[in-house]
Amino acid sequence: MIRYAAPILLLLISNIFMTFAWYGHLKFKSAPILIVILVSWGIAFFEYCFQVPANRIGHSVYSAAQLKTIQEIVTLLVFSGFSVLYLKEQFKWNYLIGFVFIVLAAVFIFHK
Repeated sequence: MIRYAAPILLLLISNIFMTFAWYGHLKFKSAPILIVILVSWGIAFFEYCFQVPANRIGHSVYSAAQLKTIQEIVTLLVFSGFSVLYLKEQFKWNYLIGFVFIVLAAVFIFHK
């Protein structure tokens, strides 16, 4: 069971770092772009420290396509929370509908 859950947990942690690396600077628009890039790279290092093992461990029980699908769904969940809680943006109904279609796509990816 842990072989199935560990990659998902590692991808969750990885995506938290990734989301901050990619979007966290949006609250600091006056910061120089070079500083933003360097800080983002530093944060992304930690993303990779979790993402690479997630895929390495996960590939023993999931296909690459399944791992990518898990990663995309985790990304949507993390980003949704991030945009509402950190960026204070509104979560709109059409975002939800779009995300539901992506989850439906995942059903087909995992269908045997």
